[in-house]
Amino acid sequence: MLHIKLVYLEDELGNSWRNDFSECENLSIIKGDITKIKSDAVVSPANSFGFMDGGLDWHLSERFGWHLQDELQAKIAQLDERELLIGRSITLETGDSEVPFLISAPTMRVPMSFNIATSVNAFLAMKAILIACINNPKIETVTIPGLCTGCGRMPFHIASNQMFLAYDEIINRNYKEYKTFGDTQKYQYRLNEKGLIWDY
Repeated sequence: MLHIKLVYLEDELGNSWRNDFSECENLSIIKGDITKIKSDAVVSPANSFGFMDGGLDWHLSERFGWHLQDELQAKIAQLDERELLIGRSITLETGDSEVPFLISAPTMRVPMSFNIATSVNAFLAMKAILIACINNPKIETVTIPGLCTGCGRMPFHIASNQMFLAYDEIINRNYKEYKTFGDTQKYQYRLNEKGLIWDY
């Protein structure tokens, strides 16, 4: 079974994860440097165009080599959309014996702080990450940072909640059934209490 390592630097994020994931047995919550933790795969919460020269991605590029950015962008260029949409992912081989795979799962189309905090992007990215792991038999452990919590400035408790709800769907298979449009609106609010459904 897939083992997930959630890695944080800010105590508020770690505490939020411990609260939301308290009943999850196949999961570790670790304070530390994600680039130094051994696992089968590490997550790059990048952007839709594969630039890995800022934030956590810069540290991942320094750790595994800048060729990964070139490889990622080459794969994105082969997509019909010519961009990696939020909610999708690409898995790359790193050539590193301690962390052989990197999963690129964008949390924003371009690096920005506007509108990310009110989005459901952490939920969509987490689903993409877990699906990528499940579909790759070589990935039995994965390290995941906070999603949307860097330059996206999503509040830690909201990001944590979104990541757990994605986990609950993909790992626990607790998919939601929407019988009415109102049901979808209610779940949208559950994903992000700060998100607006209507602006008029």
